[in-house]
Amino acid sequence: MDDRPRMKPPSLDAILGDAAATGFAMSCEERTGSLLATLAASKPGGTLLELGTGIGAGAAWLLHGMSPAARLISVELDATRQAVAQRHLGADQRAQFVTCSADHWLDTYTGPALDLAYVDCRPGKFQRLPDLLSLLMPGGIYIVDDMLPQATWPPDHQDRVDQFLTHLPSTPNLLSTPMRWASGLVVGTRI
Repeated sequence: MDDRPRMKPPSLDAILGDAAATGFAMSCEERTGSLLATLAASKPGGTLLELGTGIGAGAAWLLHGMSPAARLISVELDATRQAVAQRHLGADQRAQFVTCSADHWLDTYTGPALDLAYVDCRPGKFQRLPDLLSLLMPGGIYIVDDMLPQATWPPDHQDRVDQFLTHLPSTPNLLSTPMRWASGLVVGTRI
């Protein structure tokens, strides 16, 4: 079976070109992106969250699958990276780009319950998972990537991933499935 995406967001090539030009090596893998688009499409009119915009590849995939009435909040600490994403995706009225730490966003968010949360940074994944899950509505989708070793990992990161995966089955209010596919995923649902 060929699991490569057949359709891609129109802005993806330009985003990946900017990622390469700036030396950003942590963009969302294409199979992961295709799954993000599919999951986003399952939440028509929903409120979706991305923690860790990076250069914007994940946001492009999410927007690619979202309905016209859905809304994406994409949070990134690094203003330079966020600016690249905004340059490519900022004209899309469904997207709101927030430049702050994921911790600050988790502490201050007061909007509607989330229908989907894609986490590509430490808070909401390795830290503060209960805080994030409290913002997901029952039936909301939780997805994280980069659970398989990556060339960009710091030396202590494998231990962090191992601890996360070990404790995941006992996480209250979350039914999840780790997947040895793409960059290594966990897909879960808030129960």
